[in-house]
Amino acid sequence: MLTADYEMTLATMSTSSSVALSYWPILFLLALSVSFAVFVLIATHLLGPKRDGAIKGSVYESGMNPVSNARKRFNVRYYLLAMTFLVFDVEIIFLYPWATTFRQIDAHSAMGGVFLGRILFFLFTSFVAYVYAWRKGVFRFD
Repeated sequence: MLTADYEMTLATMSTSSSVALSYWPILFLLALSVSFAVFVLIATHLLGPKRDGAIKGSVYESGMNPVSNARKRFNVRYYLLAMTFLVFDVEIIFLYPWATTFRQIDAHSAMGGVFLGRILFFLFTSFVAYVYAWRKGVFRFD
């Protein structure tokens, strides 16, 4: 009885240590990226130019002198279009995992129908949102 408990404890410890060891590549990559970022910041501070002047401190806009104030107001439609783009972009990103998983489901199983129904509902709501935005004039720039 004692040896069975001891073997079970050893098996549990080896499993948990193998799980902990599987995180080392991620931690190594994280440490490497943070150290590279710190190194680049320190190197640019030490090696970069340090002279200030009137021309260097002036506003630079694509090689041209600025025409007017940069704080002018944009039309709200610009922001609505940007938010609509982000929403549909994220929805497209959600389609990729679904497409890769859907190929592995049996077509005649009940899960296949549920999976297909969920994505059709998702696409239908996306289409309704697109039509709503179109009717509200989000895509019109007059």
